Amino acid sequence: MVARSKYLNRMIIQNSSHEVQKNNSVSTIELDNLPGGAMAFELVMKFCYGWKVDLTAKNVAPLYCAAHFLEMTDDLTQGNLTSKAEAFMSFVISSSWNDTFKVLKSCESISRCANRLHIPKRCSEAIALKACMNPEAFCNNDYNVDNVKLEVVADNWWFADVSVLRIDHFIEVIESGKRRGMRSEVIGSCIAHWTMRWFSSAMNGLENSTLQHLTKLRSVTVESLIRILPFEENSVTSSFLLHILKLGSVMKIDSELLTILESRLAMMLEKCDTSDLLVKNYGEDDSVYDVAIVTRVVKSYAAHISDNSQSNLLVVGRLVDDYLMLVARDQNLRADCFQVLVEALPQNARVCFDNMYRAIDMYLKAHPELTEEERTCLCSSLKYHKLSQAAREHIMRNDRLPLKYTTSFILLEQVMTRPRAEFGMSNGQTKGRVVMGESRGGSSWMMSSQKEISMMKREVETMKGQLNDMQMCKTKLEGQVKKGFNYKKNFASVRKIVCLGFNSAKMNIGFASFST
Repeated sequence: MVARSKYLNRMIIQNSSHEVQKNNSVSTIELDNLPGGAMAFELVMKFCYGWKVDLTAKNVAPLYCAAHFLEMTDDLTQGNLTSKAEAFMSFVISSSWNDTFKVLKSCESISRCANRLHIPKRCSEAIALKACMNPEAFCNNDYNVDNVKLEVVADNWWFADVSVLRIDHFIEVIESGKRRGMRSEVIGSCIAHWTMRWFSSAMNGLENSTLQHLTKLRSVTVESLIRILPFEENSVTSSFLLHILKLGSVMKIDSELLTILESRLAMMLEKCDTSDLLVKNYGEDDSVYDVAIVTRVVKSYAAHISDNSQSNLLVVGRLVDDYLMLVARDQNLRADCFQVLVEALPQNARVCFDNMYRAIDMYLKAHPELTEEERTCLCSSLKYHKLSQAAREHIMRNDRLPLKYTTSFILLEQVMTRPRAEFGMSNGQTKGRVVMGESRGGSSWMMSSQKEISMMKREVETMKGQLNDMQMCKTKLEGQVKKGFNYKKNFASVRKIVCLGFNSAKMNIGFASFST
């Protein structure tokens, strides 16, 4: 063995002189750091003694590293182990798809030495080269091409094979694919396939594991995946990016990477469907879907929109309303979380607030335990003038809404509808008076107009007094609500009182909008 290994030769000489000084006749050499361990050393010993050595795809990488460690080069003996292992490994990597993966997997236990000798890089480049080719060009007996519809899966036929690789080796394959000009859509799909296979096991392990280093390893994995994502448009789906954002938030990765993901997702919101925003939670007490993640993305979008993107803003507004209706029935969804998403977009993101009202009404129906204050906060985003007539009528009959809010809508409805109903009659009377005034002379017309103005002023003063009375009544009702007043039971009578109060007013002019 000394004749074929420079390393062993040096160790023997050093140990022999040391043992001579100690008058020991036995020299012992320990090889603690030999790559491949006892298995590799056994193969090295067989080779040195001329015994048969079976080289395979699984043992050639450890044996090649062990030969380098022991310095078994050709300058000692022609055809030494290093050159023979190198020749066999090159043949395996270049000729066989499956054996290339076996070589790469065997490098996991000898990562430091294998990386120094560039074995994973060579395997990754071979995989990337073949992934860019038609599998018929190199897959003979080791890959069942007959069971693959090449015209359908010509781009992703290799995803399942690379999904078993460790993260560092997978990154090597992706980087090699980028250098060879692989399409960004294919790279993005491959990363998504690898990640989703790893995602569920990572989340389960995170819940059950208490080992800090294991959690750190997973955090590094997520950060590495984010860094290798292609930046081209449509290279990755919004649903995948949301899942990565969720995973990164749970594992508390670098906040800068999370911000990059949020900004990228914000720019994709205009092309998203509601189903793309569904990211499940995993805690028993959590809501079914992670609404907070979607809220972060929507807020990022609202912060980046420009003044000329009104049409796209409306698209995102409809998307958010549809998502709100989808998650509103979740029993575990907190009111503050729901409200933050409702208010995440500016007011001009919605032409009509009907869908927002539907979502809020669905949430109130699914959460009857909410306090009056929480109900009022949820309804504060609804604007009277942006609701359809059907929605307004439904609000006035809806006993799930807070009494203060419903009463305000009834008052607004009375103020806004009566002037419209009497506009035609008032307009006709005014025209008739003008004609009569002209026929009788200018002074008569002037006196008639002054009388009409005085009458209108008196009606306005009367109406102001009635409004003050209604405000006092409403204040008393609110006090009763705080003391335990059942507004659901007495809602009909309250509405009747309000309507009767306004019907008694003889209004011929319009009023300024009643503040809610």
